[in-house]
Amino acid sequence: MTGSLRNKTLFITGASRGIGRAIALRAARDGANIVVAAKTGKPHRVLPGTIHTVAEEIEKAGGHALPLQLDVRDERAVADAVEQAVQSFGGIDSLVNNASAINLTGTLETPMRRFDLMFSVNVRGTFACSQACLPHLLKSDNGHILNLAPPINLDPKWFAPHTAYTMSKYGMSLCVLGMAEEFTGRVNINALWPRTVIATDALRMLDDIDPNRCRKPEIMADAAHAILCRSEPDYTGQFLIDEDVLRAAGNPDFDDYAVQPGQPLLPDLFL
Repeated sequence: MTGSLRNKTLFITGASRGIGRAIALRAARDGANIVVAAKTGKPHRVLPGTIHTVAEEIEKAGGHALPLQLDVRDERAVADAVEQAVQSFGGIDSLVNNASAINLTGTLETPMRRFDLMFSVNVRGTFACSQACLPHLLKSDNGHILNLAPPINLDPKWFAPHTAYTMSKYGMSLCVLGMAEEFTGRVNINALWPRTVIATDALRMLDDIDPNRCRKPEIMADAAHAILCRSEPDYTGQFLIDEDVLRAAGNPDFDDYAVQPGQPLLPDLFL
């Protein structure tokens, strides 16, 4: 795969662990500037990683880090974080909307506080971060927004088990659909989704998912890197799958991404 994010500035939400962290570390190896924007400023009682531990990893990998504790639901905090990023690095080239809340429950089992959390983080947070970053992305010579969101599929089977979650994730997808058209030719705006379940630390807390049948977050990081390195003005408004992106970038071998090579892999939701 070719392309480099050297000296580019990435604003990554939810970057204290999982896929966000992996995307940050992949960009760091190029020498990128990375804003680690996430809620976890102090160690979590269960989950590993904070904005500060990831910032240290970024610096060790060759990048430059700005750790910012951020709740994407707070529009004032989002605006302040974007301003700090611009003051520190001179601008923003890519926004990765990775922060997301999940609750895979049926309608009767979904408390409204969980409904509100998913819509506040997934939809409102994505919109707020995009809105705040866009004035700076428009000044970049290769501005990108990348939402970790699925392709839109209105088959009822993706709604019935967890209607609220599906609606919230599709809200992120609709941001891609609308904003890509609104800013076509000026900022490339795409979605990325995994073909298989990704073994994140949060996923390991779910009893019904076998992590040995998943892939590592690095497959999403490499796919995101390939997308953010693209500069064609028509490379926008797409709902991309990690495997397809990597094949197009010249990497057809996914064995190294498996947690346990040889194990049958679990397909992700919405595919």
